[in-house]
Amino acid sequence: MTDHSADTQFDLTRLRTFLAVYRAGSITAGARRVGYSQPAVTQQLQALERHLGRPLFERLPRGVAPTAAAHDLAARVSGALDTLTAVFTAEHPDAPPVPEPPVLLGGPADFLAIVGMPALAPLIAEGIRLHVRTGLTDDLLADLRAGTLDLVVATQRPRGRTLIADALCDETFALVAAPQLAARIDPDQLARHDPTALAGLPLLSYAADLPILRRYWRHVFGTRLDAEAALVVDDLRAVLTAVCAGAGISVLPRYLYGAEHAAGRVVELLDPADPPINTAFLARRHGATTRRNVDKVARHLLAEARRR
Repeated sequence: MTDHSADTQFDLTRLRTFLAVYRAGSITAGARRVGYSQPAVTQQLQALERHLGRPLFERLPRGVAPTAAAHDLAARVSGALDTLTAVFTAEHPDAPPVPEPPVLLGGPADFLAIVGMPALAPLIAEGIRLHVRTGLTDDLLADLRAGTLDLVVATQRPRGRTLIADALCDETFALVAAPQLAARIDPDQLARHDPTALAGLPLLSYAADLPILRRYWRHVFGTRLDAEAALVVDDLRAVLTAVCAGAGISVLPRYLYGAEHAAGRVVELLDPADPPINTAFLARRHGATTRRNVDKVARHLLAEARRR
């Protein structure tokens, strides 16, 4: 007669070990979290892979990389295992505390660097661990749905029912240049919202299709921008650096260049009554198991961003 309870306990042990390695990014760090030796963890992972019939990790020179099967498994079991851990902790208050895994946060590199990291610094000082991944919103939301991120700062509202989102902040965009370049532009012509005042000036963008610039031209000038970028660099902070150096003009969110504007290294070329605004959202999975630190990071980000 098969002892199903023993099999179930063993399976839960394997899954708990898998999730620790998945979240830690290495077998060694995962083994420390669950209190097993590294060979024991390796054996458990191999047994789980044999049971599933699929590899879960790609072994790298340093750490491991989850496979698609690992992302899928983590998304399906992480909530239940976190709930069991919380129940066990509540019922056994004298048991050694189980440290919460790091909060996995994704978002645009420039926003997280300028807004996110200063806002979250006090929480890190309190002992909350945070792993940050930067990238494009669509890619990060896909990772959020797969369970490899806990929170995502998204530049558009997520679609579908699997994610929920709170409005984080409004980003106001402005047309900017270095003072020496601005001096070459006819201010009266530009004040009449005549974009020919900018003809021949190099355009600086974070993407080749000029998404922010095209939106500005359409919203403010009421016309289509038909031009190519002189500089494309996929980090708005680098675009700002090029603007300050006089390389050309760009459209940037105001939160990004506040210090440079105050120091006179960058000027706003136009102050329209109705500037382009984009709302950023803080997204998380619908129905995901609540973790104290994830909730705390979310609340803190929302509060700090709305103060700006």
